[in-house]
Amino acid sequence: MMSKEEFKDRMVRKGGSVAFVLEDDRPFAQCHASTLVEADDGSLLCAWFGGTEEKHPDVGIWLSRFAGGVWSSATRVAKVNETAHWNPVLFRDPRFGTFLFFKVGPEIASWQTYWMRTDNCGRSWSTPKELVPGDHGGRGPVKNKPIILSDGAWLAPASTELEGWKPFSDRSEDGGKTWHRSDDFLIDPNVVAGDGAIQPTFWESGPGVVQALLRTTCGRISRTQSSDGGRIWDPVTLTSLPNPNSGIDAVRLGDGRVFLVYNPVSENWGLRTPLHLAVSNDNGDTWTDVAALETEPAEFSYPAITSTRTGIAISYTWKRERIRVWQIPLNRDSHLLFEANNR
Repeated sequence: MMSKEEFKDRMVRKGGSVAFVLEDDRPFAQCHASTLVEADDGSLLCAWFGGTEEKHPDVGIWLSRFAGGVWSSATRVAKVNETAHWNPVLFRDPRFGTFLFFKVGPEIASWQTYWMRTDNCGRSWSTPKELVPGDHGGRGPVKNKPIILSDGAWLAPASTELEGWKPFSDRSEDGGKTWHRSDDFLIDPNVVAGDGAIQPTFWESGPGVVQALLRTTCGRISRTQSSDGGRIWDPVTLTSLPNPNSGIDAVRLGDGRVFLVYNPVSENWGLRTPLHLAVSNDNGDTWTDVAALETEPAEFSYPAITSTRTGIAISYTWKRERIRVWQIPLNRDSHLLFEANNR
């Protein structure tokens, strides 16, 4: 596995970058739970929640846009009411536009999901509205991006924390107008100890075949699969990947590789450092850590990863003070970024 310094040097020489979205003049004390997506014009959008601290009533949803080699000033794009806002999720479907989902409410167990749409690559947004009117507990994406299935449907990785941790999927076949919830994933407490699993991340490995990795309370990432487009899921099993009860995210590229960003710590509520980038060439059956993104003793958490026209982009919480973004090129010859791992 490459060190952070070696990986950064290789990446920058091939046209990549690593930068803070925010500098010291940020307009809030803390920020967390970032998300990112490439807009229609090739700019990169990054959103997060920010305020005094997580769960504080002044927390809202903020956004910055990367274009022309620089990040724009942070702008608060959503504040539905004077309760905490949480876990924004950016998502783009070329047929319908670019969307921003987020949670609203003083407590996770009863929060509501809202969403907005932009028609101008993130420069302005529609008025927030409830995703599923009257819902309390959280429909739609809970942390990670929905995926577009081969049949055109959206599949959102979801979970609730009402009575224990219960993951599920939310499916829309009409561009987000209506949503159909799966049953909760089957979790055997003898397999996944503690509260359970939340915050899935999805990829489609074949037509209608969806893979899910999940955050757990038992020190390891768990996994399940659906063979019918996310309607019914196999029982949850454990992988060998460590997890300190912190968020993860994955993305599958067109060549079949799956990239995962995670904290490789096998302790429930363990340290959220280091932060690694891993790759699988066999649909998630085995993983290889290819680079360390952060290694010092601090919090580096809640990563998001997305594909771009030139490769992949990753964002994450940096010490609850800033959001850091890696833009990693994966052009025809840039597989050399990962070649050192196989020597």
